[in-house]
Amino acid sequence: MYAARPMEPPIDRRQSATALAIARGSARLLYAHGFSVVHELPLPSGRRADIVALNPRGDIWIVEVKSSVADFRADEKWPDYRAHCDRLFFATSLEVPHDIFPSNAGLIVADAFGGEFKYEAPEHRLSAPTRRVMTLLFARAAAVRLQALADPTGPYDEIV
Repeated sequence: MYAARPMEPPIDRRQSATALAIARGSARLLYAHGFSVVHELPLPSGRRADIVALNPRGDIWIVEVKSSVADFRADEKWPDYRAHCDRLFFATSLEVPHDIFPSNAGLIVADAFGGEFKYEAPEHRLSAPTRRVMTLLFARAAAVRLQALADPTGPYDEIV
């Protein structure tokens, strides 16, 4: 007989506890607004987005998590994410000053339990071919990650 066990994703050791809490709360907020999320999604540009969110209409949002002022100032790659989403947001904690973030992106303030939109991101709609590529990347990453959870000894060396 097969004994059910809880499926848990592996611990991501690349981020601080604060960044993980912000990401978790942001994902909960997005889910409450009808989005499903994939964390750490590799993009066609070679970058890796912290959170990519997809809703039933096919809207694609990217959320870049910033846990401190230093984290934001050290990052010069975030403008590249615009080419892969309909809206771009930053997510941070209450402790980080909100005025450091650019006004041409949205802002989410979150902790491990939830979040809120401080301001919306302007919309810049993706082209149909880019939307298709991003939707397939999202779907494949989610499916492979779920498969790897169900079969942790499987051949999933490079999980998308």
